Amino acid sequence: MFAVLLAHVVRIWNLEIWYALPAIISVSLVYAASRHEPMRPLLLHAIRVALWLIGFLLAGAAVLAFFSWYLNA
Repeated sequence: MFAVLLAHVVRIWNLEIWYALPAIISVSLVYAASRHEPMRPLLLHAIRVALWLIGFLLAGAAVLAFFSWYLNA
């Protein structure tokens, strides 16, 4: 049982979607830095922008998964 769970964890870490994480962090920090100068508002804005980016990426992935399922059904 533990080997099956470990296999799934290893499989999750090998996904190429993790390459999006540095891009999301850098884009959100640069966008927030163009709006704010003090550190606290900058980080709060960067977190909000990162959540928006993740939401849009998940929505796009859901749409693509739906069309993939719909066209292959």
